[in-house]
Amino acid sequence: MRVRVLYFGALKDIFFKDRETIELPRNASVATLLDHYRNIAPGQGNFWDILAVAVNTEYALPAQSLNDGDEVALLPPVSGGSGAASSRDSNGNAAGGSATVSSVELNPASDGGQQRASHIALVRDAINAAKLTTAVKRGEDGAVVVFDGIVRNNTRGRRTLFLVYEAYEEMALAQMRKLAQDAMERFGVLGVTIVHRLGKLDVGETSVLIAVSSAHRAPAFDACRWLIDTLKKTVPIWKKEHFEDGAVWADGEPFPEGVVAALREPAP
Repeated sequence: MRVRVLYFGALKDIFFKDRETIELPRNASVATLLDHYRNIAPGQGNFWDILAVAVNTEYALPAQSLNDGDEVALLPPVSGGSGAASSRDSNGNAAGGSATVSSVELNPASDGGQQRASHIALVRDAINAAKLTTAVKRGEDGAVVVFDGIVRNNTRGRRTLFLVYEAYEEMALAQMRKLAQDAMERFGVLGVTIVHRLGKLDVGETSVLIAVSSAHRAPAFDACRWLIDTLKKTVPIWKKEHFEDGAVWADGEPFPEGVVAALREPAP
């Protein structure tokens, strides 16, 4: 059977492409596919052991069966802070194309607030933080907490020229919607905005904007912190840092337990 495999982040530099169609035996599973890559690229050390795998935009266990025509994404740790994945020197181009935007209606907040439409988006134009912050406010809100992630001018002493962000867009939007829903249910906040920029970003530009509105400040603070921390570990977005002396894919933190399970069967 044939499956289409998508490569992201450092994998694009290993295979010099972003996708291909491969042949697998009948009754192949996610584990079969991973063994295939360990055999054809054995010099990557433990790289194959720290990947997550998505089948048709859903995280998948090793035992999951594959079907002819499936889309399988190999996902290195995403663009959060330092971790087990090693950075790889390479040169790359900014992703092109038009903006991708999605909004979704969420359930009413647990404290009786009115139902809101969360604003969830991936964009390639500059993020207007002030406009988005104003838009999330409603009369029943007593607090709005905002995280405005910006491109800084250095990393570990190396001068940053610019960043390039890429995403597995369909899956990233779905994961962002789920985070917004989970934040409203977990913390009882009333409104959530999550907007992430893709493509080339210069120093000082906003890469991600999260705004959370709530009747009270404590849940807004808690939800905003949880949203950015979880996004940086689970949403399939990758960052290439371009320095004066080269470019590297940013180290990613190990996937959290719920996502690591995508590659490991539950303990007996």
